[in-house]
Amino acid sequence: MQFSAPLKSNSKRIMLLGSGELGKEVAIEAQRLGLEVIAVDRYENAPAHHVAHRSHVVNMQDREAVLEIIRREKPDFILPEIEAISIDALYDAQAEGFNVIPNADAVSKTMNRKNIRRFAAEKLGLKTGPYEFVSTLEGLKEAAGRLGFPCVIKPVMSSSGHGQSVARSADDLENSWEMAKEARGDASELIVEAFIDFDYEITMLTARNGKETVFCEPIGHEQRDGDYVFSWQPMHMSDKAKANAQEISKKITDGLGGRGLFGVEMFVKGDEVYFSEVSPRPHDTGMVTLITQSQSEFALHLRAVLGLPLGFTFYGDGASAAFKSEKDSYSPVVDVSESLFTPNSFVRVFSKPESHKGRRMAVALVLDEVNSALRQARDLITKIKDA
Repeated sequence: MQFSAPLKSNSKRIMLLGSGELGKEVAIEAQRLGLEVIAVDRYENAPAHHVAHRSHVVNMQDREAVLEIIRREKPDFILPEIEAISIDALYDAQAEGFNVIPNADAVSKTMNRKNIRRFAAEKLGLKTGPYEFVSTLEGLKEAAGRLGFPCVIKPVMSSSGHGQSVARSADDLENSWEMAKEARGDASELIVEAFIDFDYEITMLTARNGKETVFCEPIGHEQRDGDYVFSWQPMHMSDKAKANAQEISKKITDGLGGRGLFGVEMFVKGDEVYFSEVSPRPHDTGMVTLITQSQSEFALHLRAVLGLPLGFTFYGDGASAAFKSEKDSYSPVVDVSESLFTPNSFVRVFSKPESHKGRRMAVALVLDEVNSALRQARDLITKIKDA
């Protein structure tokens, strides 16, 4: 493959639609290969804006605004990095000959829990827990009565766990209904899922470059309020469960098609594996690969997009811990203890221009035997504060 210099008439360009901390790492990897990076987001000075050649601020759900930027910049590859994007703009761009990663249809299916669940369960035949879709409070009460308690309630379109809750009894349903309105997306319809009695949940990072499919070691993770707080790699699981997880990941990513890295989320009970969700982009729990692999999930995503070989070395076990702000600030400062910088640990600060309670602002990373790494990560994250 030929690589040129940025800002030239023959430059190879990638456009990030969404420029948060995950997009920032993709932009850094693109810079290492001499690609020209255009970062787009809904607010100024988003993390990837700091490391891009050009940045734009638009309403990401405005079809014409997104299309205007795409037509003006003429990127070789369009990488949607968030869910809240005008899917119509992506379909239009693809019809005009632009290369949407992995493809507009895959982005459309995965940004809507109704679409992806039906595609996975009803078309591909993947094992999932029982589920129903509802659009009214009365419908929620009826579905929960059929599925039983506890049950998980999520808006069909949201991100980072917003609007998600667990109802443990009928008394919780009205509160869950109100919480769903906090979704970053469309809360007009909800998915109600029977609670799977799982042992643990994993993310299987799966990369496709058009020639091969490569799996990273499974990643275990802990969530609070539907959002990741700790992850570790590898998640120790039986050989059969791991093979089942890889099979599910292969089926769903083959079904979606295209190139790039996918984060496939699954529940595991013994050797049984249940499909949950999939993101056609780097996954927040995969930030642990910044320390565990020679090619992080961000580097693999870019390699897959470009059709490059996907081989990498797994350095060893590791863990990550997300730091979330405890206060609102227009000039946030993250106070990081020097103890986080050791031969086997470090921190990445995302440099978001504003903080609010619960917003992810940094991540601590540790390389060590997985249980020890997770213990250290839990300790180290307490040594990051809002200044």
